[in-house]
Amino acid sequence: MARDKNDSAGSPHEGVISIIGPGMRVVGDCETEGTLRIEGVVEGTVRAGKGVVVGKDGSVTGDIVTQDAIIGGRVVGTVVAESRLELQATCQIDGEIHALRIKLEEGGKVNGQVHTGQIDREKLPASAAPRAAVPAGPPARPVKVLAGE
Repeated sequence: MARDKNDSAGSPHEGVISIIGPGMRVVGDCETEGTLRIEGVVEGTVRAGKGVVVGKDGSVTGDIVTQDAIIGGRVVGTVVAESRLELQATCQIDGEIHALRIKLEEGGKVNGQVHTGQIDREKLPASAAPRAAVPAGPPARPVKVLAGE
């Protein structure tokens, strides 16, 4: 059955995947209600309502806060996955991990503390604390996008 375009049950951002492609560098925080795929470089906090995928050549220097995450590249910072975190064989994490469930493939590298089970929000660093909702409007600080690096 087709879904009525005026149906208010779903968010207008439902199913949307934003991509930071190879060779792209983002300096600043990234926020979305959907999913963010990172194949380039992000220097700042990443917040995604649904999921974050860091490809094997992707890199995040900052915290990641989301429901589900798949990490194949490098992350320097705290990773908070309120539901599921998959760490692929090519990943390298330097920092804390907080996740309800974790899957770590053989070869994946984690340097830091790992906390599984229910997430204790009081133990999270302030920069990695989940928010109730992603606010609409301009980003909290200016974002500089540098292509071709």
